[in-house]
Amino acid sequence: MLIAGVDEVGRGPLVGDVVTAAVILDPNRPIEGLADSKKLSEKKRNILAPIIQRDALAWSIGRASPLEIDKLNILHATMLAMKRAVEGLSVCPDFVIVDGNRLPNWPYKAKAVVKGDDKHAEIAAASIIAKVARDHDMIELDKKHPEYGFAQHKGYPTKMHLEVLSALGPLTEYRKSFKPVQLALKA
Repeated sequence: MLIAGVDEVGRGPLVGDVVTAAVILDPNRPIEGLADSKKLSEKKRNILAPIIQRDALAWSIGRASPLEIDKLNILHATMLAMKRAVEGLSVCPDFVIVDGNRLPNWPYKAKAVVKGDDKHAEIAAASIIAKVARDHDMIELDKKHPEYGFAQHKGYPTKMHLEVLSALGPLTEYRKSFKPVQLALKA
């Protein structure tokens, strides 16, 4: 049975895409060290991501843009990104396990698993792929706009980020429906 694990990264940040990943692991090629991406160092995630991409039967990244987040809300945009990730797999899964307590409206047999990234290697692998992809997005955005500090805070509403946002205002990559961004737009 081909099982795809799905996880998301980036529901809380004020800027950038919400990023999801779907991964079908190869049972004949176990990957050591898989865990919830939040419990791994950035260095460890960056080592594991290419190994997952090389050894998995299939993997895919799904995204929803800040515009889609503002139009749909963050929950529905996340579900859309999850659908895109699973639809992007080169192999159709027999079953999908999703980290969390909700499932997208899709045709796949699936279940939601709270703390699934601690319980299922497939979800942990998806968590790592999504986190590395989103962090890469923030590093690239930081190169274009270093004054915002995206490489450090990854778009999350830290004290430093909120101060910079207030002083400089939001870029087009910001999620305009998020309260701190709305406040910065009014300033």
